[in-house]
Amino acid sequence: MCGCPGPEPVIFLFTDFGWNGPYVGEMHAVLARQKPSVPVIDLMHDAPAFAPKPAGYLLAALSRQWSAGDIVVAVVDPGVGSPRKPLAVKAGDCWLVGPDNGLLVPAARRLGGPAWYEIVGRPRQLSASFHGRDVFAPMAASLAQSNEEGLAALDSEPVGLDWPEELAEIIYQDAYGNLVTGLRPAPGRTLRAGIQRFPQARTFADMPPGVAFWYENSMGLTEIAVNRGTAAAILELLPGDAVSWN
Repeated sequence: MCGCPGPEPVIFLFTDFGWNGPYVGEMHAVLARQKPSVPVIDLMHDAPAFAPKPAGYLLAALSRQWSAGDIVVAVVDPGVGSPRKPLAVKAGDCWLVGPDNGLLVPAARRLGGPAWYEIVGRPRQLSASFHGRDVFAPMAASLAQSNEEGLAALDSEPVGLDWPEELAEIIYQDAYGNLVTGLRPAPGRTLRAGIQRFPQARTFADMPPGVAFWYENSMGLTEIAVNRGTAAAILELLPGDAVSWN
């Protein structure tokens, strides 16, 4: 379930668009015109690019901060313009809106009791390459007004229902070069990536400078770091690299 109910819904944006260019601003503009009273939070715009699977596990980890009534627009959509379906799912008293490519599944599963819908309504002007602005943002604004017009019960299983509960790989590199994995912490165990092994620490200061370790990050995921160093460069690890418990 989401956290405690809040007095007003919040719309969260989660995309791989990056911060440059007009794309994030155009989504904000749609939401501001259609539902100006609802706060819009940029959750992140550097989600794993073109990679719905790792992005989905990252999105699920962030769900701990959502409250009942919140709406999440998630767009990591390399299949935009193809026959893939646009979806909305109600789970844990939250709404998630995004493409049918597995991106929404880990979060919906974690929130619990998902009810899946296809977005069947279409605007008069529909870009083949920007459904975030033309389909998903307008749907989120409607849901913020408790308007479910344009939804139909999904007549097939959404992509990604067979994905595991955890993803045993590096899913994200943050601005510090720390490496977030799709694994939940296993206290007392050693994490392995290739031939490298990492002990557990509670926080950075528990290790000497330059020493690599894993810890439970603020999202509740296992993260590889180097105290006062850039783990990605020092350890020569990248998103997509496999990890496991020793």
